[in-house]
Amino acid sequence: MSRRFYPLLGLILWAATAVAQDFSALHGRVEGNTYHAANGTYAVTMPVLPELGGIISDTPSVVVFRDQFNVHVSIGSFAQDASQRWELSTRGLRDYLQYYFVNFVFPDFQQLFEGSRIESTRFEPELMDGSLFVYTLLPKGTMFFHRRVNIDPANTEPDAKRGNLLFIRHGHVFVISIELAERVTEGRTYSLTVEQEDRILRERLEATLEQLFIKRPAAGR
Repeated sequence: MSRRFYPLLGLILWAATAVAQDFSALHGRVEGNTYHAANGTYAVTMPVLPELGGIISDTPSVVVFRDQFNVHVSIGSFAQDASQRWELSTRGLRDYLQYYFVNFVFPDFQQLFEGSRIESTRFEPELMDGSLFVYTLLPKGTMFFHRRVNIDPANTEPDAKRGNLLFIRHGHVFVISIELAERVTEGRTYSLTVEQEDRILRERLEATLEQLFIKRPAAGR
């Protein structure tokens, strides 16, 4: 199974902005304010407005929405092959989602941002019949470096923090990821506790989930 989730995402973030507004260049499609995934597994109300500078980039399995202010949202949908279905059946849902993040998502964070670490995880059995929240810290991993303020003379910056939400639907693992922009944009005035950060990220992840219209893929897709 391919693990090229975030390396592809990194290339999109840094190199694809010139074509992101050309909807014909997308793998998925845009209809009104809705993005339809290229693999047919979901549609989502877009969290950015292209006419106000929002950027949409995608691959066949991942879409990224971002703007220059405080929005950075990615959504991935990955089909489970036979080995992944076996892992799920033997591990159970909670352990499987942790296994999936550690083995197929987090290594790509680590490759892009040296020193990346998992801060905490939380399993919610009632959300989407079982979901895993993962909070990560990514040194020099912010997508809002251009908005940093009150940086010290050494040009350091706080570790970027992302909330990640994983769940399974119709034989696909969904991964939603959101950066907490305030850690970088508010500089020395930033005072949120870890618990407050986690609550804000969870609320934003759940708000994105509420705008996600999950569909069963067509046979043979």
